[in-house]
Amino acid sequence: MPVDLAVTLGRLTLPNPILVASGTFGYAKEMAGIVDLAKLGGILPKTITSSPRPGNKPWRTLETTGGMLNSIGLDNDGIDYFIANHLPYLGSLGSPLVVSIAGKTKEDFVSMAAQLGEHSQIAAIELNISCPNVSGGIDFGTDPATCETLVAAVRAATPHPIIAKLTPNVTSIASVAKAAEAGGADAVSAINTVQGMAIDWKRKKPLLGNVIGGLSGPAIKPIALRCVFQIAKATKVPIIGIGGISSVDDVMEFLVAGATAVQIGTANYFDPPLSGRIVGQLPDAITSLGVSSVKEVVGSLQLPS
Repeated sequence: MPVDLAVTLGRLTLPNPILVASGTFGYAKEMAGIVDLAKLGGILPKTITSSPRPGNKPWRTLETTGGMLNSIGLDNDGIDYFIANHLPYLGSLGSPLVVSIAGKTKEDFVSMAAQLGEHSQIAAIELNISCPNVSGGIDFGTDPATCETLVAAVRAATPHPIIAKLTPNVTSIASVAKAAEAGGADAVSAINTVQGMAIDWKRKKPLLGNVIGGLSGPAIKPIALRCVFQIAKATKVPIIGIGGISSVDDVMEFLVAGATAVQIGTANYFDPPLSGRIVGQLPDAITSLGVSSVKEVVGSLQLPS
């Protein structure tokens, strides 16, 4: 039967629920010969900041059992360079463009959102309020009141839909999601990386230059599923699930748990064509449940009585 892959996240409509996560897909040019970019549900280039950032000192990445530690530190050339040099290409790809931004202050976020609001090629803005690898990177994502204030301020500054990217490094991610919802977020994405570290015991030194990094990859999928489930139970805000997705089965787990869409992250490093392949596999997975649309799968988890 025909399958409706389109999904709606507040004011944002996507052709299918498969997006690629910021920081793992470059500025898309790097993947152009590997993935049919126009078939993706959305593209998130790496997070941008108001001014250029050199990032953290090395090591910045480290393979771990079932995942990867990263401590990049939001290395980027700043918003002005992004708009002049990357936005024209990204806006021409035919796939919805979601721009990820990070700021040290509320004013940083508001200013960048207003500047991006002048560009119609952008489908939505993701607020990276959960990066564990920069000073102050998770401050807005750990306190519900601060999160709500920030989201509301950004919502008032731009016509674009707003997505708040949440950290799992909190006592209650559902409380922060409720705050983002109250502030007017069109959706939340969950989760960003889980804080971790690695040590060279012989030298008695940390392996990451920033000491603490963010763990991603298959190892964190159970945590991400738990967070998506808890947010779905506590709110009505649409959820983009992130964390350890490396197959169509993983995608279906997130949808059943309550996510409306997903972002593929670390898997882009070890299986670059994965996102496009999953878009092609999704219709069969959906029809295997006896339904004909993504929205019929979302939140269909059956709990024990």
